[in-house]
Amino acid sequence: MAYLNKVMLIGNIGKDPEVRMSQTGGRKRISFSLATSRRYKDNNGEQKEQTDWHNIVGWGKIADIIEQLGVRKGMCLYVEGTLTNRSWTDQSGQKRYATEVNMDTFQLLTPRGGQGGSPSYGQGGNSYGQNSYSQNQNSAPAYDAPMPEGDDDLPF
Repeated sequence: MAYLNKVMLIGNIGKDPEVRMSQTGGRKRISFSLATSRRYKDNNGEQKEQTDWHNIVGWGKIADIIEQLGVRKGMCLYVEGTLTNRSWTDQSGQKRYATEVNMDTFQLLTPRGGQGGSPSYGQGGNSYGQNSYSQNQNSAPAYDAPMPEGDDDLPF
């Protein structure tokens, strides 16, 4: 039987990303919170909004890229990854638990500088894929390239 553990979120960063080096192996780790919201009507017909906070973690090269791009609180981000649970014992002997999204791919939805226009990072001359990054460099971009206009001759 096949299993699936995939999380896709679009939300606003709740605090500036925090960079640390792991104690085992010396890998760079970046973490931040991401807020997602949903609107609904309660039993009285009143419009309500519920915000959920997600702990996001990135490792190695993806942590480097987040840091280099100057990602900060308030920016809108698309994050794709896997859900992980961990536990530890704190200094007072209390057992603690955390659920995190281990980031594999992200896409910056807020242009750097926060003022309109398109992001200015990435390489190459194409206009798509510049604002996305995947941990696995052999994977497809975070979104598909647009089809050329006037291409009515579809192969099916």
